[in-house]
Amino acid sequence: MKTQNDTREWRLPAEWEPQWGVQLTWPHANTDWAPMLDEIIATYREMAREIEKREELLVVGEPSNDTWARDHGFITLVDDQGHARLLDFCFNGWGEKFPAELDNAINRRLYDEGKVKGEYVDCLDFVLEGGSIESDGKGTVFTTSCCLLAPHRNQPMTKEQIEEHLKQELHAERIVWINHGSLTGDDTDGHIDTLVRICPDDTLLYMGCDNPDDEQYAELHLMEEELKTFRTIEGKPYRLLKLPMPRPIIFEGERLPATYANFLVINGAVLCPTYAQPDLDAEALRLIGEAFPEREIVGIDCRSIIKQHGSLHCCTMQYPSV
Repeated sequence: MKTQNDTREWRLPAEWEPQWGVQLTWPHANTDWAPMLDEIIATYREMAREIEKREELLVVGEPSNDTWARDHGFITLVDDQGHARLLDFCFNGWGEKFPAELDNAINRRLYDEGKVKGEYVDCLDFVLEGGSIESDGKGTVFTTSCCLLAPHRNQPMTKEQIEEHLKQELHAERIVWINHGSLTGDDTDGHIDTLVRICPDDTLLYMGCDNPDDEQYAELHLMEEELKTFRTIEGKPYRLLKLPMPRPIIFEGERLPATYANFLVINGAVLCPTYAQPDLDAEALRLIGEAFPEREIVGIDCRSIIKQHGSLHCCTMQYPSV
């Protein structure tokens, strides 16, 4: 879609398009990672090594409240002339659940220091986390109603008003809302990157649950049925690949939101969460490889990350090539 008085075609690229770099906001002793700092830093170093093999790595240090770069990082648009727009939306700790003032200031700091490439756009009057949206790069943006309509985000805006705002800011042709699906222990109110991911060739990788005794079964089954009704912008059904559900991982008496959908696509590879469950890990990596047949599939043990209720994709924000 074109901006008024601007002939450039802006769009939100798909994650599998070429990137110049990936951001990590590094764990430190003034975050909730303090009790397990050595453990989480070891995981971050593994992520960093894999990213640096293939593209630039942008490491953000203190001050920060936490490390979830996907949700406080820039959302980047590109045009057909090699330019980028860095959209700086408000991050408010997933609906004011956690402090976020320092995280919310990171983008402006990066821009002022010349660490990122593109035109800065102030969108701070609207709450939007990167983990809550998925783009196919050709005009369709997926999101979840349980997240974007959750309390303390953009009320009193209606669903229709939020949809129109997303279309305008993200230059989307359409917004596809997913109305079902949730993971036990999720702090984000149902980020789409924990549930459903858009992949090349109109493929949707999604979290499934085949155990009727699992507390997540009903919602994920309804989500699966909903996905079957979706059509591409050309009117065709999506190719659906169902990821397995990890066996319950309990930490300090609560079930953690382990998900295989929270993978990161980088240049030439896909970094995929694993949870020391060899059979399920292998099946998840096989399916992700089926969706990305021309990329190396790299498993990264994310048992440390989910102790703070996130996973691999949540820790990262990619920057498209310009």
